[in-house]
Amino acid sequence: MRRNPRQLINDLRHSRRAARTERVETESLELRERLAHQWAELRAARRAVEVAPDIAGGPSNLTRAQVPYGVDLAAAWSWRFIVISVAALAILWVLQFFMVVVLPLVIALLIAALVSPVVTGMSRLGVPHKLSALLVVLGLVGAIVLMVTFVSNQVLAGVGDLSKQVTDGIDQIRDWLRTGPLNVTDSQISDGLESAQEQISSLSEDAVGRVTEVSTAVGHVVAGLFIVLFSTYFFLADGAKIWAWMVRLFPRAGRLRADSSGRVAWQSLTQFVRATVLVAAVDAIGIMIGAVALGVPFVSAIGVLVFLGAFIPMVGAFVSGTVAVLVALVAQGPFTALLMFGVVLLVQQLEAHVLQPFLMGRFVSVHPLGVIVAIALGVIVAGIPGALIAVPLAASLNAVVQHLATYTDVGQDAAEAAQGDPDTLPLDASGDDVADVAGAADVGDAVDATAGARPEGGRP
Repeated sequence: MRRNPRQLINDLRHSRRAARTERVETESLELRERLAHQWAELRAARRAVEVAPDIAGGPSNLTRAQVPYGVDLAAAWSWRFIVISVAALAILWVLQFFMVVVLPLVIALLIAALVSPVVTGMSRLGVPHKLSALLVVLGLVGAIVLMVTFVSNQVLAGVGDLSKQVTDGIDQIRDWLRTGPLNVTDSQISDGLESAQEQISSLSEDAVGRVTEVSTAVGHVVAGLFIVLFSTYFFLADGAKIWAWMVRLFPRAGRLRADSSGRVAWQSLTQFVRATVLVAAVDAIGIMIGAVALGVPFVSAIGVLVFLGAFIPMVGAFVSGTVAVLVALVAQGPFTALLMFGVVLLVQQLEAHVLQPFLMGRFVSVHPLGVIVAIALGVIVAGIPGALIAVPLAASLNAVVQHLATYTDVGQDAAEAAQGDPDTLPLDASGDDVADVAGAADVGDAVDATAGARPEGGRP
């Protein structure tokens, strides 16, 4: 049946209108669904903000790194070594910053270690302890004043004779330079003298700054002398109380071992000082005998200088002996200076091969290589004061390490070694608890008892 063309057109329009209507309804439905979904998400997010989130934990998914035992052990030692080294460097920096105070305290400690037996002996004779300490300090001051006065008088008395000897010695040196193996001409000698005069004049240009530096150094020396005097007296008079106070700074469980380690260090320091005094006396007497035999002036001054320089083992006596060689060179000429140099070497050989092994090896137990390394490190860290402090510090540390090592056996497990240690107690532990663990009514009282059992002033 054939349709009317008009009807076909109407049907096409109707179908297009229906498709357009269906498409609009579909888009409108999708838009409503999208808006509803977004609205639901917005409401859920708002409710999540209003309600505190519930966080649940679970087992860790991390495991220990599987590394070789050697690497693990090296890492454990490395970070501990780094921490200890940084702490040690910080302590050394602080001590170097306050060296004006630290050095007199160390010198006072060495003096107290030397003369503490005298104070103990006077106390046993019935002299009050603090009075004994005061008398010993005054005796030291008097001895030093007498020694300085005697040396100064000898130097002043010999200046007149030395001036003529210096002139003759310079002439001998000039003749030896001309006629000796060097074959130095007069013009070269004159040029050398002129250059030396120019250097001296250049140094004198900054005289004001140098005077300021010298005055500051003199002020430090005077202040240091007073610190040494007062510190020596209090170390001798109240040394036991000072040490007991320092022990109380340690944890309770470590006070007994800290006290025993301090006693061992003090014993080693005392032996070191006594051995050093004996070595210094032998060096000074030997070089003085050689100087007298060769007719070198200022014998007493040279002896005092050698005695003081010998407190820096294996180095100080040789350096101070060089002064004797220079005095002999100026006063007596090259041949006498050469003989004096031989005397210094002979005394040094006696010290190195007889005195050092017999005294230092017996009393201090520090190997000569350890002495040299300690002196070198001391010079690098603090100069000449460091060289003075290095060897007694090394001797004391060596004694403490050997003492603490006696608490454990070779190859013993750390847990087994710690079984005999006192247990760690809480901060509110009573005295009875400490007595049960440490074997005393109070560890602090035990430290006082051990300090009181020793002669007062026996150890600062």
